[in-house]
Amino acid sequence: MSKARTTVTLDEDVFRAVKIKAARTGKRDSQVIEEALRRDLGLDDLAEIWAKVTPAAEDEGLELAAAELRAMRKEGRGEGGS
Repeated sequence: MSKARTTVTLDEDVFRAVKIKAARTGKRDSQVIEEALRRDLGLDDLAEIWAKVTPAAEDEGLELAAAELRAMRKEGRGEGGS
């Protein structure tokens, strides 16, 4: 995964907590910050979910999409839609 360099401004207490956690865990400051952001943004959970997904074959995926579209159209007609 490629990395991007950026500059952020943090509250002194937050930065101090990052430094302490980095020292206690043997990680770099940037690792501690990235892990906290990933947790807060739910990116770790998303990666776990995607790891459990078994991709469908292309023709199966197209059929599932077509079936869902037919169901939505049928549902719309039943409620006065076109």
